[in-house]
Formats: sequence, structure tokens, C-alpha cells
Amino acid sequence: MKAKLSYERGTITIKGDVHIPFATYDSRSDCLRAMAFKYRDILRYLDKSRVDYVDGVMNLIPCPFFEAEIELREYQQQAAERWLMDKKGCIVLPTGSGKTYVALEIIEELSVPTLIVVPTLDLVDQWKEELSIFGEEWIGEFSGREKELKPITVSTYDSAYINAELLGNKFMLLIFDEVHHLPSESYKQIAEMSAAPYRLGLTATYEREDNLHSLLPELVGGKIFELRPEDLAGKHLARYIVKRIYLPLTEEERKRYETKARIFKEYIRRKGLTLRSIEDFHKVVMATGYDTRAYEALKAWDEARKIALNSRNKLIKLRELLENHRENKIIIFTRHNDLVYKISRLFLIPPITHRTLKDERQTILEGFKKGIFKAIVSSQVLDEGIDVPDANIGIIMSGSGSAREFIQRLGRILRPSKDKNEAILYELVSRETGEVQTSRRRHASKRSP
Repeated sequence: MKAKLSYERGTITIKGDVHIPFATYDSRSDCLRAMAFKYRDILRYLDKSRVDYVDGVMNLIPCPFFEAEIELREYQQQAAERWLMDKKGCIVLPTGSGKTYVALEIIEELSVPTLIVVPTLDLVDQWKEELSIFGEEWIGEFSGREKELKPITVSTYDSAYINAELLGNKFMLLIFDEVHHLPSESYKQIAEMSAAPYRLGLTATYEREDNLHSLLPELVGGKIFELRPEDLAGKHLARYIVKRIYLPLTEEERKRYETKARIFKEYIRRKGLTLRSIEDFHKVVMATGYDTRAYEALKAWDEARKIALNSRNKLIKLRELLENHRENKIIIFTRHNDLVYKISRLFLIPPITHRTLKDERQTILEGFKKGIFKAIVSSQVLDEGIDVPDANIGIIMSGSGSAREFIQRLGRILRPSKDKNEAILYELVSRETGEVQTSRRRHASKRSP
């Protein structure tokens, strides 16, 4: 009797007298059952074991043969060829280096039903525009604003997660843009509940601070190709330098900072805690739910941090940099919206935050591209997922210790252009504050393998 494979609500069921190491027995259905992402392994095991089976898993969207003229740089071709060897794995390339073109080459090569999962609606629009080279009639969108499944469908992580069971057997190729989002507790179900045998992850920053990237080899495939900004600088990306500028707090700021920082340090000392990682800090955050002293300590830490982030000398230095680079295109990065709007008011620079409406944001970016605006200021909105017109000066007013954030901000000024000789990323750091260690952390993690 042949084994029979079926797809059922994000799982693969196997009926018949057969043993499969990737599946467990389901007594209610009297069959073996495995998560759908094990489909490829199950087929390989059955073929290797010479087991006869009927495969009823996939219900694919009809797909044409895709043709387009795609010109790849040498490293992009190498990345695509490396992925095609096993049709699984993550490609890590800097922002602005053309990860999308690698995906286009793979889509054309395979010409199978393809689901592309992206973090934002802005990226949905950008991908659809790039994919139009295959013919707009073949491109669908599955998001909160539209739900149309076509041979190549672009979805947000949120919509793909909510509809994971529906999408799970419709596509042969899964592409996860900004794949570092995938290992979260909810989003990983997109990969787990899909039977798609071919999987591609794209990102500029593979590692996560919580180490959940360790899940990616099983969900998508491990890191199979990687280049860093310094590998492409000068040839395919702009040459760049990073300048860290340490600035003292004013006397009044320093006194307020030390008072607030002392409250936090004293709490840590009394509790016998050592802050070596994010997990250690989260212990303090969790304690605020039942310990008023923890709440007061965390509040003091936050106030001290804001003093360092918003120091008067940073704004003075910013004015100087804007004067020195008045002929350049400048992106100013901050961590919080209040500083965005403060800088916008002081220097008459257009702000972009999550509150900025889409039409307004497009107007600002278009004005920046045309040179109507020489500078824009943003919080974390521009860190990921939005194509920013050519800029060659970046100024980090504040940020986290994340290497990902740093690399993404650097990538915003690395896109090559005719007028760009060298890009400069300035990092303004308040001296003798926690910002010094934060800056060291992002640079240390950026250099780690």
C-alpha cells in the first residue's frame, strides 16, 4: 500500500504503513503528522528509502515561465549561484548592494510560484515595482489593503503570519526579505507552516542580539553567502569613513545626569545584579511590576539617558556639521521622535517619523532626491525598508547598541552615484555617559564574525 501525503492546516499528514523520523503519530487522525516545513525532508527520506507514495501536498498557483533581462554584478551572480546549489539559505549583503536583483535572478531561474514576505507596505510597493519586469499581470499582493494571490505574490510578515495555513501549500519558493525578522515567536510560523521546498533569506544583518538567528538554518537555511560594506566600498558602494565625535555634557547637564545615574547604579548594587547583557537589563524591567524601587531606578536611568541623547553640545556640533556640509545631502538619525521634531524646528529640516503620512513622506523624499531639501531628520523609520535617495553624509545623534541598526544607517549613505566620492558617517557621543559603552557595543558587534 502506498503512503499518502496531504497538507492540512500547516502540517503534512502521512497515511500508510511507513515510519518517518520527522513525523509523530496523531492518534485522533490515525496518521503521522509533521510541520509543513519538513515536507522537503520527508520527500527526500521516502525517495532514499524507496517507499512508494502519493503526493497530494501542494496546491500550486499556475505559473508561467518568467523571462527578463537581469544584469548582475559579479558578487550578485556568485550569491545566486551559491543559493541555487541547494535552493536554500540566507544571503547577507549590505544595504544598497542590490539584494533584490539576486532574488529576481533566482525567481527567473526557477520560474515557480513564489511568495515574497517583507516587513512593511513600503517594501511591498518597492518589490512590486521591481518585479514588474516579469509582467505586472503576474504580480499579486497579499496584505491588509489587498488580497490577490498570483504566481509571484508579495505579502507583509503580519498578513503572511495571520494567513499561514492558507498560504502554506500554494508556493514552491519562499523569499524572506529582512529575514532577521522571521525568528520571532509569531513570524516563524510563516516558515513552519509552509511546505515550500525552496527558501531564500535576504538581509544586511543576519545576527540578532537575542541569538534567535540560530533558528534560521532550520527555517530557511543558514548563511550561505556574505559580504560586508567594507568588501564592496570603492567599487560597488561608495567609499566611506566613520567619525566618532565625543562631546562633553554642560556642567548643569552633567550634574543632572550623575544624580539620575547614581539612583540606577545604587539599585543595581543593592540587588547584587551585574548588567552584562540585554537579558540582565530585562530582569530590572520585569522587577518594576512588583518592586517600586525598580520602577524608580528604571525611570532615573531613562531620564539620565535622555540627558545624554539630547545634550546641548550635540546640537551645537550638529549646527557646525550642517554648515560644513551645506553642499552635501545629509540624513540625521535619532532614536526618539521628540529629538526629531526639536531638530526640525531648530534647523528647519523636514522630519520623517512613524507619524508622517505616506504622501508627505514621499514628498519629502522626492524633494530630498531633487535637492530641494539638503537634509532630512528621522527616527528609526529610515533604518530599514525605505529606499532613500542618494545621501553622502549621515549624522547619528542617538541610537542603540545594535550592530543591525548601525549597519542599516551606514547603508543609507553608501549607494553609489556619479557625484559621490566618499561618504561620511558621523557619530555624536556624549562623553562620560552610558552612550560611550553603547557606541562601543555596536562597533564591537559589527566586527564580530
